[in-house]
Amino acid sequence: MEYVDRYQQVQMPKYDCLLFDLDDTLYPLSSGLAIACRKNIEDYMVQKLGIEESKIPEMCNLLYKNYGTTMAGLRAIGFDFNYDEYHSFVHGRLPYEKLKPDPVLRSLLLSLPLRKIIFTNADRVHAAKVLSRLELEDCFEGIICFETLNPTHKNTISGDNDDFEVEGSKITNPTTQPFDIIGHFSQPIAGLELPKTPIICKPSEDAIERALQIANINPQRTMFFEDSVRNIQSGKLVGLHTVLVGTSHRTKGADDVLESIHNIREALPELWETNEKSEKVGYSCNVAIETFVTA
Repeated sequence: MEYVDRYQQVQMPKYDCLLFDLDDTLYPLSSGLAIACRKNIEDYMVQKLGIEESKIPEMCNLLYKNYGTTMAGLRAIGFDFNYDEYHSFVHGRLPYEKLKPDPVLRSLLLSLPLRKIIFTNADRVHAAKVLSRLELEDCFEGIICFETLNPTHKNTISGDNDDFEVEGSKITNPTTQPFDIIGHFSQPIAGLELPKTPIICKPSEDAIERALQIANINPQRTMFFEDSVRNIQSGKLVGLHTVLVGTSHRTKGADDVLESIHNIREALPELWETNEKSEKVGYSCNVAIETFVTA
């Protein structure tokens, strides 16, 4: 009996879960969706939030750099808006037709005898559309998305501040001005800190840890596939085995690199060398959004 237990322990695979980012990871950056998304964000800031157009590029860079996403940064500095409206404006107008079915990736994913889960900062509608266009809907156990980490009870304008009012298509705050993030970095004031955001998202370590808890994932037995260096570094800090996708150059925090997600079998053959009895895993139900059946 002791021999059997020891044998089973040796045969246990090193990994039992693969955690995948969505955008620019499961499809290439060259698709053009990222550029279109950036343009939509800028248009939203001008048309819906009334931000001066000349300030948009610098503000976007500062918000993204300091808060993980422009959306999280906008909420931090004092803009209030409906999350669904924002996502509909930013993602709803994307050129999804540029994404084509990917039978090669589909075959690779289905041949992997491990749990496979999507972890994206995007909203659930966008995630479902992307997976549908790629024809990868049944390749994943579930999706951890914006709504998963940011409960819908905060998805109303002024959910935590009654001073905000809606005037036409623009959202204003009659009592306070948004925090001047551009001025904060151009003329720093000693002791003045950046405001915190109510939005939970990557690359926050807290966001990653919450995602792992929700999906009942052991970070020590999980590979994390991402195109963002910042997200990779945060994933490494919480104990994930990290794989940077979209480059051949290894950076700090990345255990492995893949020029394309299609190179996964050549670069990581050990994923197929374990659990050979389960040569193909599929999920017959529809893609699960936000919730999981935990093992």
